[in-house]
Amino acid sequence: MGDKKKSQEGEDKQEHSKYDHRVLGAKQELFFCNPVSPGSWFFEPHGTLVYNKLVDFIKAQYWERGYREVMTPNMFNMQLWETSGHAEKYKKNMFLLQIDGQEFGLKPMNCPGHCVMFDHRVRSYRQLPLRLADFGVLHRNEASGALSGLTRVRRFQQDDAHIFCRESQIKDEVAGVLDFIRYVYDIFGFDFEVELSTRPEKYLGEIETWDKAESALKEALNDFGRPWQINEGDGAFYGPKIDVSVFDSSKRNFQCATLQLDFQLPARFNLSFAAEDEAKMERPVMIHRAVLGSVERMLAILLEHYKGKWPFWLSPRQAMICPISEKSIPYALKLEQRIHKARYNVEVDVSDRMIRKKILEAQLLGFNYILVVGEAEASKETVSRRDRDKSNKTDMSIEELLKFFEEEAAAFR
Repeated sequence: MGDKKKSQEGEDKQEHSKYDHRVLGAKQELFFCNPVSPGSWFFEPHGTLVYNKLVDFIKAQYWERGYREVMTPNMFNMQLWETSGHAEKYKKNMFLLQIDGQEFGLKPMNCPGHCVMFDHRVRSYRQLPLRLADFGVLHRNEASGALSGLTRVRRFQQDDAHIFCRESQIKDEVAGVLDFIRYVYDIFGFDFEVELSTRPEKYLGEIETWDKAESALKEALNDFGRPWQINEGDGAFYGPKIDVSVFDSSKRNFQCATLQLDFQLPARFNLSFAAEDEAKMERPVMIHRAVLGSVERMLAILLEHYKGKWPFWLSPRQAMICPISEKSIPYALKLEQRIHKARYNVEVDVSDRMIRKKILEAQLLGFNYILVVGEAEASKETVSRRDRDKSNKTDMSIEELLKFFEEEAAAFR
């Protein structure tokens, strides 16, 4: 029995190593790392396409869900980090610089900058909830031994957002975030688990505020309609949190999305808004939330989850045109222009290889569709479409092909 288990574990390990995102990233020419910048990755054109598609996907949801995208500086005077409390707890993980005799730090997170933005002008209860989203570049000084592909890096971006709201709005805002997470993870094909972490022994703030917040989170989770667990006493010192763990196609577990209530940063920055009685000022609650988490890490997880076979909407290689002979190349190039103009990722194999080798190469590179064109297709302005994982052939006009691509892209969105 023990030998069987060891054998299975060995097979699983071998299977996982075959689909390691670093291996697939090199094969698909997506990204690479270089000693000139340890822990910061170079994204090649195909990798940048996937990265930007993930970001654009989330930005489209921001528009639908009432988030307002902002941009904040990459570097702040350390006084800001003293105010936020990060200097005391996080300074050793920051990249520090001396400028004009003062100490600055590259930002490892966006939240203090968003507090500055909230405080920039007088706020009213009518403006709440205020949902600020930021894809700003973050830097964390991770130990060199802890760096691990795209899953642990020094330079990254998050689909980071902070929601400023009233206590009475917590439940609805949490419900909105949970719905956002479910929408995205369903599209990716992830199973996921949800866990509520409650007040730790050492906490800041009033116990009544904590009780109200935890009650609101529990109500939102119950309404969410999925099983959830309590992780007693494991909340952050500044507020309770909800963690979401996803399971990929190999049943491996990753903690990605997070939702944290924060009573302390609003207090540290003395944030306030005018209540219904304009003479009265109230303090907002701050919700930290991310759906993808680090875009780099999510890209790595998805690459392994799909085993390198990207769904059409996310694929950096949606179509390869394979002309049968040199005579078909002019038509292939014309076809490429039409597909490119429709905003799909298309390439042409103009090599002098036999058509079978062209098709095989396109399959190995992971192109979703292979479009074979010869003199017959050129004369009729059609294509012979082959699917990545099938031996089928489908003849269709260019218009039919573009309509098919449009439907394929919409199927995943």
